[in-house]
Amino acid sequence: MKHLFIFTCCLFLGCNQPKETIISTDKGKIEGSFNIDKTVRIFKGIPFAAPPVGDLRWKAPQPATAWDGILPCTEFGPNPIQNTPEPFYCWTEEFIAKSEPINEDCLYLNVWTTAKSENEKQPVIVWIYGGGFTSGSANCDIYDGEELAKKGVVFVSINYRVGVLGFMAHPELSKESGNDASGNYGFMDQIAALNWVQKNIDIFGGDPNNVTIAGQSAGAFSVNTLIASPLAENLFHKAILQSGGLLGSNRAQPLADAEATGMRFMEKADASSIKELRQLPAEELQNISNDSEIGSVGITKDDYVVPEDLMAHFKNGKQHQIPIIAGWVTGDGDFLGGNEMTIEEYKEEAIAKYGDKAASFLSIFNADTNEDVKKIKSKLGMLNFAGVTSHLLAEFSTQPSYLYQFGHAPPEKQDFPNYGAFHTSEVPYALHTLHTWNRDWQPSDEKIEDALSSYWVNFAKTGNPNGDNLPIWKTYNKQSGHIMVIEDNVLGSKEGFLKKELDFLSHL
Repeated sequence: MKHLFIFTCCLFLGCNQPKETIISTDKGKIEGSFNIDKTVRIFKGIPFAAPPVGDLRWKAPQPATAWDGILPCTEFGPNPIQNTPEPFYCWTEEFIAKSEPINEDCLYLNVWTTAKSENEKQPVIVWIYGGGFTSGSANCDIYDGEELAKKGVVFVSINYRVGVLGFMAHPELSKESGNDASGNYGFMDQIAALNWVQKNIDIFGGDPNNVTIAGQSAGAFSVNTLIASPLAENLFHKAILQSGGLLGSNRAQPLADAEATGMRFMEKADASSIKELRQLPAEELQNISNDSEIGSVGITKDDYVVPEDLMAHFKNGKQHQIPIIAGWVTGDGDFLGGNEMTIEEYKEEAIAKYGDKAASFLSIFNADTNEDVKKIKSKLGMLNFAGVTSHLLAEFSTQPSYLYQFGHAPPEKQDFPNYGAFHTSEVPYALHTLHTWNRDWQPSDEKIEDALSSYWVNFAKTGNPNGDNLPIWKTYNKQSGHIMVIEDNVLGSKEGFLKKELDFLSHL
């Protein structure tokens, strides 16, 4: 475990290293490294909390222990406990966390900065990975922060607990918490990382008063959670949600339901108490969690980290009111499945689901053939996954909102199926990391990569993505419905784009 041998491997290392790569955090000195051309300082594997092991398993993250000497921070910390990461479906190895190391001791973060002094006050982007809350890591090729750092932001990527160790609730855990709540430990990790940023990012030349949180898929759901959570107040100032969000979705469950899942887990583990579960190896717990009879863990409306009534929370303006970018990829609806259906089945489903609104639904989402149904179901999956949330976030916000749809398909890979613009495929464009993805990139790809990453950086700087002679991205509101559409060789803000569809789905 990296954290556990800090005291034996940090004895005055780096005495011959450039002083720019040795800095003092609130817990001690760390030593980073430079990129190849020495324009970016890189610090990897910085502990932002104590290892969540032993008695700290299934507890809120605790402060990291201070160290003596200089802690080497040139390698990523371990990935959180999860099944062995491996490519699947459309996600090649560039999109997958490294298979090693994996360890329960996983609460580390990483920083890329071009700032030469702590006085520069560069804007900060904190990246939160996806993975369905069951997998993922900051140690992933497409999350490299070097290129965005070169564009003038301090880029931070963080780890958080996933799966049963990050999100299991249980009545015993709720009782011992002091808050009558349990689960959501992964979100508490994210909040702990943001607190670390507030205390330390100025040392890296970052501005703690100009922090943007960003993430894709489960990372976007995380961003939405942080926007809602009272525990994250004043920890960030802007947000970017890429394909995911809570509003209008069913991905957050009541505490009682989450606790019931935890009780089934304890029974499967043949344990009679949380104390016994804390004594089992983390890998064993992970294997038990794969039993489909237990049910899945994830976001819990515990009324502590996550408000119990999310919609009322936002309608009443209790969320953190900040500028947002939110959007989706046209393939978001395909990876969810369930698109194969006859025209008759589609109409029957509409009547059963929408009742007296079925006629309106079928008028807006019209299908005349089975092939039409497949396309419409994919579109519905896309909008319900991220479009509705984006629309509602903008509707309930007093701050500017910018919405997008990404439909640019990357070049085909030899001897590999063509998945088009698939879920999360916009991430390397936005983070300017196409160079980490093994495809035959074309000028059109590089154009979109430069534009999208510039939008993200501009937004982090000012709360407005526009500038640098980019196509104008207009703010979104319910009336005009401007959405930035990113397709092959085309970036443009379209008025009223998907307006009928989003209006209907958002107010059922």
